[in-house]
Amino acid sequence: MRKSGISRFMWLLPVLMLALSAPLWLHIVEPATFIALNTLCAPLHATLWTGLSLLGNAWGILGLTAPLLVLAPRLLWAWLCAAPFAILFTRLGKGWIESARPAAVIDHAQIRIVGETLYTVSMPSGHTLTAFAVASGIYFSLPLARRWRHAWLFVLATGTGLSRIAVGAHWPGDVAVGASLGLLSGMLGQSLLQRIPRHWMDPMRWPLRLVAAVQALAMYVLLSDTLDFSENQPPQWILAAGVAISLGVFVQRSLRRKP
Repeated sequence: MRKSGISRFMWLLPVLMLALSAPLWLHIVEPATFIALNTLCAPLHATLWTGLSLLGNAWGILGLTAPLLVLAPRLLWAWLCAAPFAILFTRLGKGWIESARPAAVIDHAQIRIVGETLYTVSMPSGHTLTAFAVASGIYFSLPLARRWRHAWLFVLATGTGLSRIAVGAHWPGDVAVGASLGLLSGMLGQSLLQRIPRHWMDPMRWPLRLVAAVQALAMYVLLSDTLDFSENQPPQWILAAGVAISLGVFVQRSLRRKP
């Protein structure tokens, strides 16, 4: 067992996921699989899928995890450590692989598209990759005995991946690759988390205060921008309120505590 609490077998899991999903990302079973899943999700209201997609947007995740700033700073750092790897994998994939999205291949009358119609830069699904990076980053930062209680993190991440198919933005193969690379990002982030000094968790020190400043920026974005879909505006306002409360408590505690 490694110091990070990740077994050697677990490091093989992202590779295994990629191998098993090969028929998807090689488009051997497409576009039939995409059409079937997109049609299966169609009866559910669009706001469910747009809301789940918000969990794969970095600004949305900053808003959602804002309470960790005061409740569990280490868990906040856990997914922030995974973020650089998630960004790297997303940029490399989208920069190197010029893949068409479903809307560029399939007759629009056969599928449901929610929001802006996207045509290019499909592989991998950045929202899915981000969601799995956050979920696995937090999951693997927990003690082994407590991890099973937080398996729901991967349920949410899977929901985010499915939402990208439901809104017509990505192929199932894009989602599968995003999930695999996101899992790897979280595991690499956990290794980086082990090297973070303990004082980075202290609200009196500049690292955590810098994170608080980023949270303040996230609150501004949540209030001023539309993230991916117009349906996300009400959830954004709720998340912004959560950030405001968390920042208020953080500032209050910082002022009361002595270095």
